[in-house]
Amino acid sequence: MDLSLFVAVLHNPMHGHQLNDIATLTDHDLLDRIARLARQERLATVELIVHLAELDKRKLYRGEGYGSLFSYCTDGLRLSEHAAYNRIEAARACSRFPMVLDLLAEGALNLTTVRLLAPHLTPANHEGVLADARGRPKREVEVMAARLAPRPDVPASVRRLPVPALVRPSAEAPGLPLSLPIAAPRHLGEPSPAVRGSEGSTQERDAPLLPSPRTLVAPLTPERYRIQFTVGRETQEKLRRAQDLLRREVPNGDLGAIFDRALSLLLEDVARRKLAATAMPRAGRRGSSHSRRIPAEIKRRVWIRDHGRCAFASAAGLRCRERTFLEFHHVEPYAIGGEATVANISL
Repeated sequence: MDLSLFVAVLHNPMHGHQLNDIATLTDHDLLDRIARLARQERLATVELIVHLAELDKRKLYRGEGYGSLFSYCTDGLRLSEHAAYNRIEAARACSRFPMVLDLLAEGALNLTTVRLLAPHLTPANHEGVLADARGRPKREVEVMAARLAPRPDVPASVRRLPVPALVRPSAEAPGLPLSLPIAAPRHLGEPSPAVRGSEGSTQERDAPLLPSPRTLVAPLTPERYRIQFTVGRETQEKLRRAQDLLRREVPNGDLGAIFDRALSLLLEDVARRKLAATAMPRAGRRGSSHSRRIPAEIKRRVWIRDHGRCAFASAAGLRCRERTFLEFHHVEPYAIGGEATVANISL
């Protein structure tokens, strides 16, 4: 969009009226309208995918001056690279298995889950796989894809990352970050990264710098995961010391085994501090109605009852899925007499 068009759109008085109209909606009407717009967007996306599938079949993008369907989508239709890739994968999947369209229109699948499963669908398995994927979140679909195409474990490694051209080591940030691939890859089904040659080879130097994948944990098989992250010099030195100190228990210095031990200790410590977890719980004391303090026994019982998950439920009965930033909450507020009991405390 050129600047003049952008300014015209930005200052279009219709948009101001539209925003004013939206501001007058009741909460119920706003939620209802958003749900309706989301359904319309799904149907519009499905319609675009159907047309892209036919365009791909006819190779019409070539006549428009584009060397690929991807270029046509990004340069011609102005889609983002991620949006273009998802829609192209969905278009080619629906050409092979039309039931994908119905699932997308229904909202039982989304473009991301279709992209993850598309490489693994066959005439023999597609009905069962797609039915099993209905309504599943991305993480579960990644496990399904790993089950359909398991991959071997990756070797543990520690390597120094290259210094970006505009970044130089400083006194505040000494040393270079390190990448520790331990047990997680690009998204399943995404384009393969540039092939790497030996260190310093032309093949590696000329390869485009690819952004880090969003997924930091991804399955290789349903039971094995690859994890990748970056640490600083001090953390790398701690890792080396841990390898040295645990040489008898972990003779090969396996990073996965060491991180498993470290996480087990961390979780024990966090559970002890935040949830009053203990291997030898004592008989709980009744909480005073004059204190906000929640007894340790109450915390443990509430955490188990709520399964470590937010207990809030909407008016429609939908339970919140959050497991982070949880607090122990008085259902009946303490200020009006709510006591610290299992019945009155929730996550």
